[in-house]
Amino acid sequence: MSLTRQDWRKILPGIAVSLLALAVIFYWVDFQRLGQALQLADYGYIALLFLISLVWIGVRGLVWRALLQEQASYSQVFLTLNEGYLLNNLLPFRLGEVGRAFLLGRKANLEFLQVVSTVLIERAMDVAFAAGLLLTTLPFVVGGGLAREAAISAGALVLAGLFGLHLLARNQAWTSRQFEALSVRLPILRRFIGAQQLDAFFAGLAALVDGQRFLKALFLMTLNWAIAVGQFYVLLRAFFPQARLLWAPFTVSVMALGIAAPSSPGAVGVLELAIMGALSAFKLDASTALAAALTAHLTNYLITGVIGAFALLKDGLTLSGVFREVRQISPPKPGESD
Repeated sequence: MSLTRQDWRKILPGIAVSLLALAVIFYWVDFQRLGQALQLADYGYIALLFLISLVWIGVRGLVWRALLQEQASYSQVFLTLNEGYLLNNLLPFRLGEVGRAFLLGRKANLEFLQVVSTVLIERAMDVAFAAGLLLTTLPFVVGGGLAREAAISAGALVLAGLFGLHLLARNQAWTSRQFEALSVRLPILRRFIGAQQLDAFFAGLAALVDGQRFLKALFLMTLNWAIAVGQFYVLLRAFFPQARLLWAPFTVSVMALGIAAPSSPGAVGVLELAIMGALSAFKLDASTALAAALTAHLTNYLITGVIGAFALLKDGLTLSGVFREVRQISPPKPGESD
């Protein structure tokens, strides 16, 4: 796997963000207390964390398969999902999302852009849930008499956003007309989105046109996020026996939004700093918070790494081979025939 000078220019900002995050962590943390926190952790909770993590990944596979309209088997979806996580952890440019779309399209004989659209929908739902969870919990973290009203308003805003996504899927002709009108005013859009990409994206949105299927995907995503909150609460109990339930959803939302920032592969440093920053709102020890963050990161690496590596071997693929193939994928240029 070789990177060009242009590649390095693209990935250096992310590496710089990770290095900055690590510098803040090194300044903030007492490494002797970090070692003590790791020694004193309740490893019964950490064992439970591994089991819940497997359940989380299993349900996430159900979410993606629902968005794919069950056009791929569950085993194909589950294994490809973990391949994508492995690629994200080890390769630059966050190629895991593109990589899993490419790999599943090949396995299940689906159009690449159709699969990509389901990944984009999944990520859009994740952002909506993360933002909603943050807005819902933040008033209770900072205090104030309007906490309940603010939480209800935030929840209603997220539901409205998800329903808007459903309406977008149901009114594809109107959306196409709006895109055409917008692209006339902003021709640069055509450099990135052509007719073929838009059609394929709508094909992926088909999962949301059916109200029953949309509710199924929404239910599974809600369940997935509930498991994530429970998973993090178990992690917190391993290091903070006095942990309150509120800490988990707030930290999970901050972590989910934090790792969206550019960083090195695997969000090294950024994930840890996001967790530490969120837990600092509860005046918790930074070194112990880092111990919890490192455990969360390592758990993710081990589970997705083992399953993802098995899936790649099963498919007869290598990381470098997937990297080369995914990097060759490019959308048709404007003016090319569809």
